[in-house]
Amino acid sequence: MQVDFQESDFHAALVTSVVVFGFDGDDLKILVAEKKNEPFSGALILPTRVVQPGVAVELAAKELLSTVTGKDDWYLEQLNAFARLYRNPAGRVVNIAYYGLVKLDDQLKTSLRKDDHAWYASDDVPPLAYDHDEILEFARERLKRRVKRRPIGFSLLPREFTLNQLQSLYECALGKSFDKRNFRRKILKSELLIELEKKTDPTSDVKKPSQLYMFNEKKYRKMTLKGYDFVF
Repeated sequence: MQVDFQESDFHAALVTSVVVFGFDGDDLKILVAEKKNEPFSGALILPTRVVQPGVAVELAAKELLSTVTGKDDWYLEQLNAFARLYRNPAGRVVNIAYYGLVKLDDQLKTSLRKDDHAWYASDDVPPLAYDHDEILEFARERLKRRVKRRPIGFSLLPREFTLNQLQSLYECALGKSFDKRNFRRKILKSELLIELEKKTDPTSDVKKPSQLYMFNEKKYRKMTLKGYDFVF
């Protein structure tokens, strides 16, 4: 099969958008940006950048995620190509979208407004320009599937966390509630948690300290080599 390209065939732009998920202990958060130029000036969009010639799409997505969050320790995965003919009024634009998981620490919690970016609860994201609502919904569904089969949810938690935090995260990601006792029994049975020799400090709201845990990533990697499948 012979495929011939003409110079006139290369008239499409390439961009990448990243659906950035964070978790503040209560809600799953989505990072959105305010567009500063036409088309759709003033509208909300997902963090997006043009992929320049000679730059790999994945590298552009990584640089975008690092720029908007100020972090380099995140989980990033490609979602899909979005290439409908009239998705952008400026011309033919193909979007290779990703989703990223970041730890929403105190710095990111207090800097909810940074360089025209803002965090919204996942269920309360306002309408987005272009086809970014479609991309966001695609990312939500991908996250649901992934957290059922892989322990990627730990990428959203602090290094040390409680079982209550872990359960809250999974309930937010999957959109359903779990029985507390059954959830703890199942997650502890997975042997993927390290029980630390310390607990949370009492607060005015929570008098009783909670046991702290860490994700045993080293053990998980060993278990996957033997065919272990994280099913939740």
